[in-house]
Formats: sequence, C-alpha cells, structure tokens
Amino acid sequence: MTLDYSIRPAARPSHRTLAESLTAVNARQERVEVRHGMPATPGWVTCASFLATPDAFARWRAGLARWLRTEYDESPDQTTAGYVMTWYMTIPAYVAALLFHHERRVPSLRPADLAFRTAYPRPHPGSIAVLSPGFACLPDDPAAGTPDALVVPDETALAGLLRGRYIEHARRFVDVYGPQVRFGRHTLFAAATDALDSSLWQAGRYAGDEGAGVLDAALVLGAREKPLTSGSTLRPGADGWTRRRESCCFHYLMERGQGECGTCPRVCPKS
Repeated sequence: MTLDYSIRPAARPSHRTLAESLTAVNARQERVEVRHGMPATPGWVTCASFLATPDAFARWRAGLARWLRTEYDESPDQTTAGYVMTWYMTIPAYVAALLFHHERRVPSLRPADLAFRTAYPRPHPGSIAVLSPGFACLPDDPAAGTPDALVVPDETALAGLLRGRYIEHARRFVDVYGPQVRFGRHTLFAAATDALDSSLWQAGRYAGDEGAGVLDAALVLGAREKPLTSGSTLRPGADGWTRRRESCCFHYLMERGQGECGTCPRVCPKS
C-alpha cells in the first residue's frame, strides 16, 4: 500500500525549548508522564545507571512476577522477560515518537540522557524524563539557530536521525539484557522494532489522528534497517489499523486456554 504523505499536516512547534515541548506533548496523551529533567523524588533512575546495575533487570522482573501472581496466579519466566524487554525499549521509543509527531523534534536518546520511574502496583514505566536540553529539528523550527538545536534539512533526515539514535540505545539494551534471558538477539531486536513502530502509531492515536501516526511510522520505519527486524508492519484491518508484531510477549503462557494474540508472530503470517 502506498501512503500519501501530503495528507499529513506538518507539525510546527511554537516552543523555544525542549522542556516546553515536553510539557506540551505530555498534555496531549495520558499513557505515561513525560517531562524534562529528573525530579529529586524517589524511584527515578537514569537508563545509563539502570543498564550499569548488575541486578536491576532481575529486580524489575521479580517485582513484575509478584504483580502477575496477584493477577494471574502465575508468572512464567518467559513472560516476565518478554514484558520487560518491551517495557524498557518503550522508554526511548515513546518519548521520541511523541516529540516527532507533535513537534517534529528528536531528543537525545542516549541512556545517560533518559530517566524513568516505574508505576505501582503494575511496574511498567509510568514516567519518562529527558535530561538533555538538546534536540534535532527542521529549518523552520523556532529554535533553529540556537545552541540546543541541531538542524537537519527535511523530515526524511529527521526520521533517519530518530531511527539511528533509537538503534544505538537498543544495541546497548540488547548487550546488557541478552545474557540475562533465554532470548536470542533477533528476538530482542524484534521487541525493539515493535516498541518503536507501536509508539509512533500510538502517538497519532492518542492525539486523535491515527492516520498521521501510521504515516510517521512509515516515514521512520519505511524499510527494514538492521539490526531492527522489519519496517513498519502497520496495515488496514477489519476494524481500523492493526500491525503484526515482530516479537511475542508470552502473555499466553498465563492464559493457556486463550492462545496467542491474533497479531503474534507465532500465528500471524508475514505479508
């Protein structure tokens, strides 16, 4: 299917700083808190510190296992590993997708420049903070020419920069998490692919313009770029847009009578 980018209204930020942009986009969605700067309140951790802490993922999975047992009476090892691999990669994916969709800006996605705090009792990332004031933008951005702005020539270049920054964070995650779980690198990069594709789609959906989110996903993930495992898999479905997942979350292991999700790669063929 050919997507017509001319129908996507151009995002034009009216803000001078990234902090102002994050405040604006936070108000346009309700999924998680996104903000600039890490508060002094307990529970926050930078992605760099988290990735450098030997037992951080083990403790996260243990907390998730406790929650799953209260909800489903069991917590298979594959399921906690699957949830966490998706949840972690959603941190850089979602904040990047929101800023790209609404502001046509791309923040730093380095682990040292992102922080998060998990929610309670379901321990998903409930808050995400961008710590660096720097960002990439288009020539007509009101902050173009300021010290914090890296200007790129057009939307294609901006999308490519987002993808590249995201891949670098994903590589670091896979290097750290891979030895701790029974998943291969392909599965881990498949989860990273899912997180980015879904986040771009959801940024449009939550703003009331699902089609624009689909177009953003096609722009950022127009084709497979290794080590990601595919381009965008969004496609029209019976009830609107849907996508084929590249990775399995292993939720079906807790509801054995239900089987895999209809979009799971175990049951949904590639097209």
